[in-house]
Amino acid sequence: MWSDETGAIASQGEQLPIETVVNTVKKAYANQPDATIQRYYPPTKPDQSIKVILKTKESDWLPIYVNPYTGVILNPNSQPSLLQKIFLDIIYPLHYTLLSGDIGTKFVGIVGLLFTILSITGIILWPGWRKLIAGFKIKWNAHPKRVNFDVHKVAGVITGVFLVFTFFTGFCWNFSEFVNPMIYAITFSNPQQNPAVSMPIAAKLPQGLKDQLKIAQAALPNASLGLISFPDKPEDSFGFSFDLGDVSFDQHSGKVQVSTMATASLGDRILNSFNDLHYGTFWGLPSRIF
Repeated sequence: MWSDETGAIASQGEQLPIETVVNTVKKAYANQPDATIQRYYPPTKPDQSIKVILKTKESDWLPIYVNPYTGVILNPNSQPSLLQKIFLDIIYPLHYTLLSGDIGTKFVGIVGLLFTILSITGIILWPGWRKLIAGFKIKWNAHPKRVNFDVHKVAGVITGVFLVFTFFTGFCWNFSEFVNPMIYAITFSNPQQNPAVSMPIAAKLPQGLKDQLKIAQAALPNASLGLISFPDKPEDSFGFSFDLGDVSFDQHSGKVQVSTMATASLGDRILNSFNDLHYGTFWGLPSRIF
């Protein structure tokens, strides 16, 4: 289930077209001209609601939930909850920047690098390298100091590997302007070129979302849609994320750019792996819990 607090949705036949749902949300918030749609998450199960992310004057991330069969907005007049405000305005900036802007970002990145070094050197100094079986053994009936040493030794070497993933990727993100070019240079690869600026064409209206999605899906046949990212500006492109890759769509010319694991360079594949390594999603739920 989605964590949308709307409950399960009763299946009622065919789901509404995406463009219909988007227009419904736009109409519902027409009295807020500053409200813009940022993302669209289609349901992955018949009993799930559609999630549309709005950006408003009060919130950069306001989730709106829609019944995929009737188009009814399940949380009308939604406003950011206290928990959402705490998370988006305090917890996330505290984690990423220590609430200190660019200086905090760099400081957190340096801390990530230092902890990476500590974790790696701890793994190197692990006494279990001399005898692996003894290295993973804890003598529970020994003196408390020995038990403490054994627990530290076993838990440290196991978690140390995962801590390296977390700390190093955090450092790389906070210093991406330096790290990314180094990764591309070391791997002798080039970054995926960003789509060209989508310039409005005179006397030609932007293509509708229905046609854009059809073109994007044709670029990745048999792929399942997971996300639509909407442009902030008229010159920005649409982003369609599928389970098999991503498609950038020029909303004016109709030109598409496809990015998949097969077409991505080694440098791009390394950088793309940082999400799974940092958040622990590479083994699904077990690695996330760990």
